[in-house]
Amino acid sequence: MTVKLKKTVPAKATPITVVDRAAFQALAPGLPEATRAWLATVGFVGAADSHALVPGADGRLAQVFAGVGHVAHPFALSSLPLALPAGEYRLDDAGLALQAEAAAMSWELGGYRFDLYKPAKREPATLWLASGADAERGLALAAAIAATRDLVNTPAEHMGPAELAGAAKALAAQYGAKYSETVGDALLKKNFPSIHAVGRASMRSPRLIEVNWGNPKHPKLALVGKGVCFDTGGLNIKPGEGMRQMKKDMGGAANALGLATLIMALKLPVRLQLLIPAVENSISGNAYRPGDIIKTRKGLHIEIGNTDAEGRVILCDALAYAAEGEPDLVIDLATLTGAARVALGAQLPALFAKHMDTARDLVDLGLKLDDPLWHMPLWAPYHAGIESNIGDIVNTGKSPLAGAINAALFLEDFLPAQQDWLHVDLFAWNDAPRPGRPVGGEAQTLRTLLAYLEQRYSA
Repeated sequence: MTVKLKKTVPAKATPITVVDRAAFQALAPGLPEATRAWLATVGFVGAADSHALVPGADGRLAQVFAGVGHVAHPFALSSLPLALPAGEYRLDDAGLALQAEAAAMSWELGGYRFDLYKPAKREPATLWLASGADAERGLALAAAIAATRDLVNTPAEHMGPAELAGAAKALAAQYGAKYSETVGDALLKKNFPSIHAVGRASMRSPRLIEVNWGNPKHPKLALVGKGVCFDTGGLNIKPGEGMRQMKKDMGGAANALGLATLIMALKLPVRLQLLIPAVENSISGNAYRPGDIIKTRKGLHIEIGNTDAEGRVILCDALAYAAEGEPDLVIDLATLTGAARVALGAQLPALFAKHMDTARDLVDLGLKLDDPLWHMPLWAPYHAGIESNIGDIVNTGKSPLAGAINAALFLEDFLPAQQDWLHVDLFAWNDAPRPGRPVGGEAQTLRTLLAYLEQRYSA
């Protein structure tokens, strides 16, 4: 852990003076002349994600000036842990007062590296913060985000359906939750035929992972995460470049596990049901085929237009099962469509919601928390594009237009009309580095959804 909490922060730690451009302009005239001259020499003006090392009279590091965008930014200090000299630091009272949650989370994630296979070249610098609930919450958020990233970053060789189940089982044990899984041909016996159909071609058995936690008297929340641990595309095989990052196709499941972790750690007053259909979409003699008709738990028959549109096929059984428990709310998280990425890019997950006011609240909350998502419509007239001539529904649209909407409409068919539901089509990946967000797996909308749930289910 790169952040340490203590009631009294050690005075010997090197002070960090946090400023933005305006605060630095106000502070600069009162600084010692030598310090002011040094900062002018190195060009420090308080720009976000910039810093300046200030030496003392003995030539040793005496102070750090750090520029931030604003005091609540979740990655305010993330540029520092791997840039500053190794050692211990503290926040100086002379600068802006960062929110403790943002300070703890941003520093901890600034030191994040996926080093399972390649040892880190150096240890991050350490930040001392005053202990308190806000700082502890920041560390809890950082831990859940880091765990989510680790799951996505782990190669499929070491993160198949069984390993994903192991992560869920460990989480359940940590918080005293009930764990179960339905594996292989047992999926057929327990009426999860579409999950079985997608995963049956792999040597690694498909499964439905389930975790239940909470007080039975509290409102029920069903959380569903797409767990395609590797996606070849099936018989409609992806080209090599399209397959390169498909270890991340379980990013929805990883994010669902991260959100479930925070729900349990923070003891939200909900009765949580976490469901992860976990499969590997592989190719073998018994792989499901284009043109096949797959029966689902709900009884609807899916015509397979393309085996590379497998995520919605496994999610439909999980969503139908979730709805049987009559939850107050269903949320599914899935790396579902390339169309959402074409429309919104890597940083902006697509949100589909039953209720317009809920969608607006979530978009506003995401912008406020710097954990954005963007509302897309469940446009009912497009449903004609996913209707089949020989089945009830087809897993691909009749044209490439509105692909993310078609996928969302497909999922909606497996929930009762009155069921409140949020569908998040996310990327779960950083394609370019930013402070605290290295290239690789990412937790997206996790903080926004948590804040929304806290508002919705406030005690």
